[in-house]
Amino acid sequence: MDNSFKEVTVVIVSYKSKKKILNLIKNISTNFKIIIVENSYDNSIEKELSDLRKNIQIIFSENNGYGSSINLARKHVTTKYFFALNPDMQNINDKLINVFYESAKELDNNFGALGPRFQNVSEKSHKQSNINEKYGQIESISGSAMFFCSEVFDKNRGFDENFFLYFEETDYCYRSNKNSLKIYQINSQKVYHEIGTSVETTSQEEVDKLKKLYAWHFIWSKFYYYRKRYGRLTSLILFSPALLRIIFKIFINTVFGNKKNKSKYQIRLNGLVNSIKNKRSYKRIEDF
Repeated sequence: MDNSFKEVTVVIVSYKSKKKILNLIKNISTNFKIIIVENSYDNSIEKELSDLRKNIQIIFSENNGYGSSINLARKHVTTKYFFALNPDMQNINDKLINVFYESAKELDNNFGALGPRFQNVSEKSHKQSNINEKYGQIESISGSAMFFCSEVFDKNRGFDENFFLYFEETDYCYRSNKNSLKIYQINSQKVYHEIGTSVETTSQEEVDKLKKLYAWHFIWSKFYYYRKRYGRLTSLILFSPALLRIIFKIFINTVFGNKKNKSKYQIRLNGLVNSIKNKRSYKRIEDF
């Protein structure tokens, strides 16, 4: 295990996630270097974590998204491997990290990324591999826990920073597979992801704004990913039913005076239209 301390860096992307981070790192040895990219400029996180753990480096950054934050952290990684984690992950400990390290060596670094098996079935956006396989080859793994060989990550040009939220890991895995660097799930390592709980909110208004932010970026990112993979024309054909459905929902909710639902579908429409027009993923929480 001593070698994994020297060769693996833990990377955590945070946006007001101090309590979650404290819970996440409590089972990770101080021998591992931890890099936290904090996107909220909450300076209190620096003092509390630095006083608690001397192995932590905190990088404050403008909030440009998850993929951008991982790319930024990678510039500060000096180890052969790094493990990118969401703050709301559970069951992360030294033993798990070491299994990933030994697996990377066994695979001779011939992989794009490695991920764990998820215990919660709500992790629906990424199918899981055959549980009977030690290393289950899989098209894409969740971005909430991705283990990289630093050199391979660079070869794949890291994450596409045009994504702010959603599909950045799907895009990375797709490009990795195209480069004949497969994606694997280590089925012996089971984790739990408290999806959508990373951000520590202080009011219902902030919760509502986050939901709007997520809705806008989900559809923006989905169309952008499809356009990269299948081309603009095919993507327009594939998304035309969704576009018509959203417009119909706006019309129906306008007729019946349901302002809340109307607003929800208007946000989706705005996100999709901006992506179709190839405009950047500019929306942030303060825009809602």
